[in-house]
Amino acid sequence: MNQVAFSPREVLLDIYAAELHAVDGRSVVRHYLQHHPVRSTVDLVAIGKAAASMTQGALDVLDRDITRALIITKTGYCDPSLPFGCLEAGHPVPNEGSLAGGEQLLQFVASTPEDTKLLFLISGGTSSLVEVPPEDISLDELRRITDWLLGSGLDISAMNSIRKRFSCIKGGRLAEQLHGHSVLNLMISDVVGDDPATIGSGLLVPDGGVDLPLWNRFPAWLQILLRRLPAVPDVDTACFRSVKSEIIANNQQALDAAAEVGKVIGYSVYQHSEPFFGDALQIAARFSRQVLDGPAGLYLWGGESTVTLPPSPGRGGRNQSLALAAAQILADSDSIFFLAAGTDGTDGLTEEAGALVDGGTVGRGRNKGLDSSDCLSRADAGSFLEASDDLICTGPTGTNVMDLILALKV
Repeated sequence: MNQVAFSPREVLLDIYAAELHAVDGRSVVRHYLQHHPVRSTVDLVAIGKAAASMTQGALDVLDRDITRALIITKTGYCDPSLPFGCLEAGHPVPNEGSLAGGEQLLQFVASTPEDTKLLFLISGGTSSLVEVPPEDISLDELRRITDWLLGSGLDISAMNSIRKRFSCIKGGRLAEQLHGHSVLNLMISDVVGDDPATIGSGLLVPDGGVDLPLWNRFPAWLQILLRRLPAVPDVDTACFRSVKSEIIANNQQALDAAAEVGKVIGYSVYQHSEPFFGDALQIAARFSRQVLDGPAGLYLWGGESTVTLPPSPGRGGRNQSLALAAAQILADSDSIFFLAAGTDGTDGLTEEAGALVDGGTVGRGRNKGLDSSDCLSRADAGSFLEASDDLICTGPTGTNVMDLILALKV
């Protein structure tokens, strides 16, 4: 996007960058370990979209006390400067790399010496990136389940409550393989409510008791699969006693950083404390109206929306749909700028994090021959936002704390 220096668009992008910096995987792991020393050698396991940056943070403090490491992350998210190898796997849909990662994870844990502490670094994306399915569940079935979940409109907590059932390591099952090892489990939260049992589908954490969504929402084939699966380990199972889990970064920290920057710049800041969730288009309508009817200043929200996909969706993700829906309501306004983006650098199956729209977005796309309502109905917001020059592309960010919405009214 071509921007004039210190334009409202540039200000919003700078504030968004400050949010990402505040929850950077390297800095939050380093900060935790500096203030909570680990006085022993460790075997390190890092899984998720922030695995590489979190590993760097551990190296900054522990250095040679890390005897071995297993790093599993999304394709394209490895850091070649790391002294350890890195396994890439599929996201948001598991692939052969995900199964290879699951097998290597079990082997790594099994081969850890009794006197060595295990340090786990878990971030968003873990549910797809590493998996050990039951013997009678194939990769094709896993992919079919994941595809259905991604288009179902269910939130991440509900999706992960289902994914746990189709796994030999999720829902706390990996903890059963620890055999008494002392484990420090550091997590960057990518879920509403920061529930450790939902982050990464809870590899080392007992099931949080989230009920499965209403069965009548499931297709018949999924109901059949679910009924033949065993329950997850009980919360009082002895294997969890040696695991210490800590959340070291979350969405609230990112919002607080944005509020601080906004105040330093001189804006009135309206920070909404309750995380948003639910349908992206409804959220766009609600938040856009709040800004239209409200005073000038910086508006901040955090959370994670959902989209229900048509049979053949186009290009884009929940943040791009949300931003385009907001642009429709803000059309012809020259005083409001609206940013909706993920914190991990991707949105849906795209390589864009989201979009920054304004009152001219709909007109710019229309001038390129596109209709915003048509694109939204086909889940093709990304095509429209590319034409209107409103997409945000960050590349891998080193973190993942759900989504951020910022609006600036000048």
